Amino acid sequence: MGEAEEVQLQIMVQEAKEENSLESASITNQSTLPQRRNYNWWFRISLYILFLLFGQSVALILGRQYFVRGGNSKWIATLVQLVGFPILIPYYFIVKLKNPSANDIHTKPPSALTLTAIYVSLGLLVAADCYLYSIGLQYLPVSTYTLICASQLAFNSFFSFFLNSQKFTPFIINSLVILTISSVLLVFNNESADPAGVSKVKYAIGFICTVAASAGYGLVLSLTQLCFKKVLKRQTFKVVMDMIIFQEIVATAITMIGLFASQEWNGLTREMNEYQLGKVSYVMNLVWTSIAWQVFAIGCVGLIFEVSSLFSNAISVLGLPIVPVLAVFVFHDKMDGIKAISMLLAVWGFLSYIYQHYLDDRKSKAENKNVIEVSKASHTGTSRND
Repeated sequence: MGEAEEVQLQIMVQEAKEENSLESASITNQSTLPQRRNYNWWFRISLYILFLLFGQSVALILGRQYFVRGGNSKWIATLVQLVGFPILIPYYFIVKLKNPSANDIHTKPPSALTLTAIYVSLGLLVAADCYLYSIGLQYLPVSTYTLICASQLAFNSFFSFFLNSQKFTPFIINSLVILTISSVLLVFNNESADPAGVSKVKYAIGFICTVAASAGYGLVLSLTQLCFKKVLKRQTFKVVMDMIIFQEIVATAITMIGLFASQEWNGLTREMNEYQLGKVSYVMNLVWTSIAWQVFAIGCVGLIFEVSSLFSNAISVLGLPIVPVLAVFVFHDKMDGIKAISMLLAVWGFLSYIYQHYLDDRKSKAENKNVIEVSKASHTGTSRND
């Protein structure tokens, strides 16, 4: 019996050592994992920001050029904002095949009826927003249009407070104020290029439509974030792509109905023939505008998915002053002091927002470190008692 007990004791000691080794490895992995995940997170955020800024700037410039050079169809201007979604489908399947396990999740997915309701509802809102923005882009000067678009940040903040429980810190408030001021300054720029023959009535219509579109855009962003957190409850690439593709399918279908119901499609051939830059330029303008809006959509939804709708909107507002700067090269506008100050304020507001996320990241790391130290201390105390 003595030998048996000794053998049993040795076995128990060996098992305890193996268990301690596994726990130590687990603690080590936990301490290194958040840092790696943090690097990957910042890389994705940087990529999404570039997509959003590039896509928005190019799309607005090309959209403006369409109207300035002879385009008149608001439904076509709306359609090109949405119809480019098929170019995302191959990338969707390539990533899915390369990493099929990325979509495996233990959370029970929503029903087909729930998903349909989400995509149809958001698709309707997106279609209406794009149409209202097209009216504003046709009738308003660049500076006024940009000013009103900056109000989407205030609308998004309002909806995020109620729908997404958005917390406002001093740095975030500072960012929102500075970003708004940076765009407001553009209203004092007199180098805007008005479309020829815009009456006061059309100007008023464009103003009202752009305000409504800005409010609707803020609502769409907040609802998208709400759907990610409360309904979809999954953090995968497939969820992001589904949100973009399916809602744009709905929005495209609605816009196509509007195009044919309004009879605007009957005048597209004449519009293309009379386009100031030629038929090829007309087609290429529409094609590249469509592609640019899809790049913007990836960046926008990606930032909502990774951070929040308010952050995505803040980056979008950051990009608004870029458009008048690009107009210097495209439309030969002058670069004055107001535009330069607007750009500097936009960068300031952006850095303020990023600094808040830097503080949040440091706080998260400190909390993780405290948890690991407590776990180690508890493990050491248990070992000594044994």
